[in-house]
Amino acid sequence: MGLKLQFELMAAYNQWMNFKVYEAAGQLGAEELGKDRGAFFGSILGTLNHVVVGDTIWLKRFATHPSCRSSLREVGNLQTPLSLDQIVLSDFDSLSEHRNWLDQQIINWVDELSNSDLDFVLSYKNTKGVPSNKRYSSLVTHFFNHQTHHRGQASALLSQAAQDVGVTDLLALIPNEPHV
Repeated sequence: MGLKLQFELMAAYNQWMNFKVYEAAGQLGAEELGKDRGAFFGSILGTLNHVVVGDTIWLKRFATHPSCRSSLREVGNLQTPLSLDQIVLSDFDSLSEHRNWLDQQIINWVDELSNSDLDFVLSYKNTKGVPSNKRYSSLVTHFFNHQTHHRGQASALLSQAAQDVGVTDLLALIPNEPHV
């Protein structure tokens, strides 16, 4: 499987898992969502906001790639988060709606990527202003890995709140191949 197909799978997995996590989180009230559970970003709501913050920061960087300016134009117009623990949206329904929109932007962006786009070296500055020049494909891998890491935390926090996310394995989305 080429990198583009791998990233298409990861974009679909991201959307599927976010739906499952948000569906489980939607069963909780505002107090339970905001309760500090000792996680990196405190609460379920804080963790879900952090994933949105991370996605927004990275997608805005990715939008500077010459071939992605069109596919990520709307994301590029979003305000840049001020901190990694910023609560972008404190209302769960608004956060969920934004998450759905963001996931569709990710699907559209990955669909439009070409294999040659993935060899591009992206120049950007991190949140502390430190410049970097890194291969686009490696950064896209990091992007999806970051989501998975923090969704795992959100799943654990939801489990503590007696909400079952269900199957979370990427394996569930990997199609069977014909046996040769």
